[in-house]
Order: sequence, then structure tokens, then C-alpha cells
Amino acid sequence: MSLQKILSISGKPGLYELKIQTRTGFVAESLLDGKKITVGMTSNVSLLSEIAVFTYSEEVKLAEVFKAIATKENDGKTISHKEDNATLVNYFREAFPEYDEDRVYASDIKKILNWYNLLQPRGIVTVEALSKPEEEAKPAE
Repeated sequence: MSLQKILSISGKPGLYELKIQTRTGFVAESLLDGKKITVGMTSNVSLLSEIAVFTYSEEVKLAEVFKAIATKENDGKTISHKEDNATLVNYFREAFPEYDEDRVYASDIKKILNWYNLLQPRGIVTVEALSKPEEEAKPAE
């Protein structure tokens, strides 16, 4: 599994793995409880591989941010997303110092750290996994 198949669905907790595309949407499996849901085309869905974080000079793919956190944590878990905002901002500044503090909010940092901690036990956000080119990271079909 790679970030290419991981989804964030607006209004739904956690992250989902894309399983099957259908004519009217797709089927996704929750990474929290393993339940499958059907998602219509009208739902607001984001692929994690397409999300970027603002820096002062450019937008950086979320995978690069995850890689910076994994490097800081030696591929282990990070702090809880439930920490107070000051703690989250200080941590994120240490892990990814180039982020734009005016355009990346504490709520964004909470989401990123929560996602990282959901994906970390599955081996998706390790330095090694995130260092592979996207073609290699995709599973063989």
C-alpha cells in the first residue's frame, strides 16, 4: 500500500484505502476499523499523494513532510495530534522548519500528525517507503 491509494473523505473520520472504482464512485476501506463504504462522485475526497504543504518558496508534497517526520522520529510514532496548539506548532517547526507559518494552521498540523500516526504502524510512512520513486511504490497489477 502507498499514499497513491490513501484517501481523506470530507465529513468522515480517519483515512481510507481506495479498493475499487465503480461507475458512480468507488469503494473505500477504513484504516481505522476495516469497514468498507461506498463513496459517490459528489463527495469531497482527497488523495494524500496529491496534498501539498505551503513553504515560503513552494508547495511540498505531503509525502516529503511525512518523510521529514519519519526521519525525526526514526520511523516511529510522533506526538499525539491532541496536544495543545503551541506544542504542535513547535514540534512541526522542528520536524519541517521550512513550512510557511502564516499559511499552515494548527488545524492542518493536527491533521498531518494524526494521519502520520494512522499510517506509521502500516509501514507506509517510513523513510525507506517514502524514498522510493512513485512508479516503484505502486503495487504490481
